Amino acid sequence: MSNKMKNMRAFLLSLLAVISLSVSAQNVTVKGTVTDKTGETVIGASVVQKGNTSNGTITDIDGNFSLSVPSNATLVISYVGMTTQEIAVKGQKTINVVLADDAQALEEVVVIGYGTVKRKDLTGSVATVSSDVLAAVPVASATEALTGKMAGVQITTTEGSPDAEMKIRVRGGGSITGDNTPLFIVDGFPVESISDIPASDIEDITVLKDASSTAIYGSRGANGVILVTTKSGKEGKVNVSYNAYYSWKKIAKTLDVLSPKDYAKWQYELAALIKSDDLSSYEKYFGAYTDMDMYDNIPYNDWQDLTFGRTGHTFNHNLNINGGSDKIKYAFSYSHMNDKAIMEGSNYKRDNFSLKLNTKPVKNVTLDFSARYSDTDIKGGGANDVSSTYDSDKRLKYSVIYTPIPLSNLDSSAGSSDDDLGNLYHPLTAISDNDREQERKTLNVAASFGWEIFKNFKIKTEVGYDDYRNSDQRYWGLTTYYIKNVPSDINQGKPAAQFANTNRHKFRNTNTISYDFSKLFKGDSHHLNAMVGHEWIITKSKVLTDIIHGFPESFTAQDAWKYSSQGVPFSIDNYINPDDKLLSYFGRVNYDFESKYLVSATFRADGSSKFASGNQWGYFPSAAVAWRISSERFMEGTKSWLDDLKLRFSYGTAGNNNIPSGQMNLNYVSSATSWINGFSNYWAASKTMPNPDLKWETTITRNIGMDFTVLGGKLNGSVEAYLNTTKDLLIQFPVSGTGYDYQYRNMGKTQNKGIEATLNWTAIEKKNFGLSFSANIGFNKNEIKDLGIMNDFGAETYWASSEIGYDFWIAKGGSVGKMYGYRSAGRYEVSDFEGYDASSKKWILKDGVVDASAVVGTLRPGMMKLQNLDGSEDNKVTSDDREIIGDANPLHTGGFTINARAYGFDLSANFNWSYGNDVYNANKIEFTQTGKYQYRNLISDMADGKRWTNLNADGTICNDPAQLAAMNANTTMWSPYTARMVFSDWAVEDASFLRLNTLTLGYTLPKALLNKIKIQNLRFYVTGYNLFCITDYSGYDPEVSTVRKTNLTPGVDYSAYPKSRQFVIGVNLNF
Repeated sequence: MSNKMKNMRAFLLSLLAVISLSVSAQNVTVKGTVTDKTGETVIGASVVQKGNTSNGTITDIDGNFSLSVPSNATLVISYVGMTTQEIAVKGQKTINVVLADDAQALEEVVVIGYGTVKRKDLTGSVATVSSDVLAAVPVASATEALTGKMAGVQITTTEGSPDAEMKIRVRGGGSITGDNTPLFIVDGFPVESISDIPASDIEDITVLKDASSTAIYGSRGANGVILVTTKSGKEGKVNVSYNAYYSWKKIAKTLDVLSPKDYAKWQYELAALIKSDDLSSYEKYFGAYTDMDMYDNIPYNDWQDLTFGRTGHTFNHNLNINGGSDKIKYAFSYSHMNDKAIMEGSNYKRDNFSLKLNTKPVKNVTLDFSARYSDTDIKGGGANDVSSTYDSDKRLKYSVIYTPIPLSNLDSSAGSSDDDLGNLYHPLTAISDNDREQERKTLNVAASFGWEIFKNFKIKTEVGYDDYRNSDQRYWGLTTYYIKNVPSDINQGKPAAQFANTNRHKFRNTNTISYDFSKLFKGDSHHLNAMVGHEWIITKSKVLTDIIHGFPESFTAQDAWKYSSQGVPFSIDNYINPDDKLLSYFGRVNYDFESKYLVSATFRADGSSKFASGNQWGYFPSAAVAWRISSERFMEGTKSWLDDLKLRFSYGTAGNNNIPSGQMNLNYVSSATSWINGFSNYWAASKTMPNPDLKWETTITRNIGMDFTVLGGKLNGSVEAYLNTTKDLLIQFPVSGTGYDYQYRNMGKTQNKGIEATLNWTAIEKKNFGLSFSANIGFNKNEIKDLGIMNDFGAETYWASSEIGYDFWIAKGGSVGKMYGYRSAGRYEVSDFEGYDASSKKWILKDGVVDASAVVGTLRPGMMKLQNLDGSEDNKVTSDDREIIGDANPLHTGGFTINARAYGFDLSANFNWSYGNDVYNANKIEFTQTGKYQYRNLISDMADGKRWTNLNADGTICNDPAQLAAMNANTTMWSPYTARMVFSDWAVEDASFLRLNTLTLGYTLPKALLNKIKIQNLRFYVTGYNLFCITDYSGYDPEVSTVRKTNLTPGVDYSAYPKSRQFVIGVNLNF
């Protein structure tokens, strides 16, 4: 009986325990409202059960929520820009929550080199663009998203092609002949470019501008560092987002050219000026002068429209899936872009895949993995090839200078036997004869292991592999300069092709140890943490280039690429670059007292295989201090309006080794030749002289800045001043006369100094509407302080072959980008001459009048006139009469953004500007001067009534002084007739501009409606790109730089792919 009683008692106790647990875990439905401190309801706030992220909801249009949770649960309430709260339920059925503003995210974590830091604790010069800003406007690449967004970061879209290079300069850049491109880091891995990364994959982009920020990257940080963090998975239920847009675009601007009748009239005058007693060069193609009326009001070919005038289409879509638990988080994305561009034969397609896994198998261990793959196809040769040795084949010019009407018997050889600048080639033929196809494939994989061995002591090891493959197929057709000059006699005039394959592999291993010394200090006043690390990067690359000549004349580009065996092999060059190895040790210490006084110090030692023993190691220390003035007691009275005020100063060094590998030893190269009898190739020393004494180029930066946040976070900004000095410049020095072309040397010193300002203002922030502004401006002045053994030297663009000579000048006290040429003195008037000598058929120049015949050709009234600057007694203009006539460097650049929202609608306008820089308008020279050519059309600057005319009504050349003066009383331009292309300050134009880069109008459907169909967010939008550009520049677009073989010739507008005006419709969908 007693055993039965015991069993009964045990059963009752167990039942009671189960009932108790059931009661304690009983679910309750909690309802409530989320508001801000002004009483406005917060729409879309997240309400989630802590520890069970799959159980959650969001507030509706009235800020209300309802969620069933265990009675002992804790709710986590969060919203972007507001401080997250945790509230214990404790059986309550109604919970109302008031969320406080996050004081403009002072606690926001910012990515810095090999770590993170709270924004309020930054001591260096750092700027960030968040995913919200990137998502607001659809852009094709990460680089494009930065335009006009950051002070001191100048982004130049060099032309309008889909694959146009976007040149990024952080605070000017210190190198002269070297590359000033910043270092790109994506998820910790150094990469060559970020243009292939879709903006939709990016969490944020951070730019490190001063040495206290960049010195941790040592050798590669002298030109600034751009850190890209891609999106990671987030704890919670699976989130699926789909973004898509479709766009159409047209050329934004074309140039007006002469009408058919005016074209014919000018060609007649030109023929008469060249040979007045023999007009067969005109009559052979145009007929008699008396038949000129037949060209009046006839149909003509608009070659700019036929070449660049098609309607381009772009389709872009992106799928993102992310989610996870406290143990594993994942993020996957796929993006596809297909762009049919405005130029005939020009297309661009890109596919991107990415995967990120963040795991935490145990409490103190993390295992992360990421993979990114990009496949980009570019079809078409574009308007210009900036990297080709043979750059005479520019396609844009033919759409302007080609005859607007069909002319019998006129072929490409007409007008001049000299083809240096290209002759009369059919614009569409010129495109197909310079065809090109490229395919880029990039794979980046990385993994990391983190272990917190004991509290606050962490180790982390990262490994990464980057694989880059580029296939580049070129074709040179019958109209190209290449096939007329490079192949042997037997193969000249026949198509040629080139197959170039570049393979580059990069391996990286980074190991870091960090420790937070919080246990050393009592209380929460002192904070000290330190990090030390080691990094090893090795890069292997090779380029295989096959060139084939002598294809059948009927072969197209596709034929040559498919049936390469039908040509004659010219060269096979398999160039294996010396390995680029970098071994580094680095460390950082951060200390702050009550977040009021902050100190940061970094040090990095880099050993590079690009330098010989004794010079391999570079040492790059930096330090920064900051003072949070707003935390001082004497600032107590400002707390009602001042949230944060911080003053900071930094000093440090960063290095640059951005030269090709293998400069220490003499290299021998096998080269193909068509010009040595009996030999098809030869071995010869490289054209670059070795230099075993090369060492690091070093940049010293000094930065002072002030950050402020006021009015409860509604207004914040920063003001900074900097002084950067770069010494031991790695300059590609010309050494003609030695048997070599160049030698890399350490010589010279440059300086960049400037001021930057950034301002963000949330003017209105209400439940149903809001308005905010942001703006930035950067002033930078570059100066060459020293050039070693030189005082100055010239650089050539070669756009007009060798006719112009030096057109940029680099000198001590100046800067890179100084344009060098003649000063225009207008034109020669009749009054400048004694009269016309009929026996010699020449005009006699008066004494004391400047003689520019050596430059412009035989003088007569109406010719271009130049200034005699050197004051020579003979009053003749020579090459010595050139001077600095323009500067490609802007006085300041910047941008501003306006964002507004109201009742589901959102509006965003993004502007960017540049002020004070000049553009070298080479197009204008070629389109208004004949040089040595006939039959080229001209732009309307030289239209009848504007240009000087020498033509009598009866078709004879006028040599009567009085009559000639009367005929030109109302004309304003000189005659287009010149012996060669002439660069004067007339072709240097102010390129200042203000551009409405993007304008977006969107509408987001109400949450109440979307909740019924299980959709988190649905937004439709329309966007306009390049809607207007306010500028005085007469060319296609003032934002241009097309001659980029070296860093010495910026700001040249020659045969650039025209920019387009684009309109987009799109959708953002989140499940």
